[in-house]
Amino acid sequence: MSKLLSRIAGFFSSRTLVGRDKAGNRYFARTEEIDGIMKEKRWVTFKGEEDPTSVPVEWICWLNGQRKRAPTPEELIQLEAKRELVRQNVALLKKEEEEKKAKEGISRKVSSTGKVGGPDLKSFIQQFPTGVEGGKLEEESNRTDKMRRGETEAEKAKEEQSLPLSSEPTGSGATYQPGIWQPPT
Repeated sequence: MSKLLSRIAGFFSSRTLVGRDKAGNRYFARTEEIDGIMKEKRWVTFKGEEDPTSVPVEWICWLNGQRKRAPTPEELIQLEAKRELVRQNVALLKKEEEEKKAKEGISRKVSSTGKVGGPDLKSFIQQFPTGVEGGKLEEESNRTDKMRRGETEAEKAKEEQSLPLSSEPTGSGATYQPGIWQPPT
């Protein structure tokens, strides 16, 4: 029981006020010996409600031991000035971005009145005639594709002749026969 009382008494007598932040939170430290090793204990007492989000980053780093020394009031003033400058720059960038979007919105309206550069639905539907015969559908589809690409039968034959013969399997559909192709040896 005496150890507990001595610890409680030591807690209140050996603690030192290290600093305060602008929210009014107070930061304390004390050095104590644990298992023969001197360790520094750090903590915060909140002003009002316990709100961990009210602790500035510099003090969090000090509490976690990432900083050896507590932040000084001068350092806190400089950091607050930097943060305010960043806030102003962010506000300026947001304003410029909104102006740019408004300007693009006007130009988009003007360009949307012209012809749209996307796919044409009518030409897409024309690829599929109402006929039921499968052969005619395939022929018309191939013809439409060739017209779209600007190819002719002569150009296609010339292209096939100029290509070197490959040992890779080719063909699909009706010309494909499984099991015929063998890899080169």
